[in-house]
Amino acid sequence: MSTVTLIYIVVLVVMSIVGFASMGIDKNKAKNNKWRTKEATLFLFALLGGGIGSTLGMKVFRHKTKHWYFVIGMPAIMVVQIALLIYMFIKF
Repeated sequence: MSTVTLIYIVVLVVMSIVGFASMGIDKNKAKNNKWRTKEATLFLFALLGGGIGSTLGMKVFRHKTKHWYFVIGMPAIMVVQIALLIYMFIKF
């Protein structure tokens, strides 16, 4: 395994934790009528490597599941990130 692949895996893990947590925190804020996390920020966490955690958090917390752009966008980001990981394992 190359150094680049290892760094990518670490980024995926860390950002997935951040993405999962951000979904849970925002869901809790929504229930308590508190200040919310911007949707763009939730997508940013996913784009920066947290696609797996954000998608999982969306399902576990049943958060943003009525918004088509989350239902389609989060899994799409996750698929691209997993495909890139597979490519890295094959090429490097």
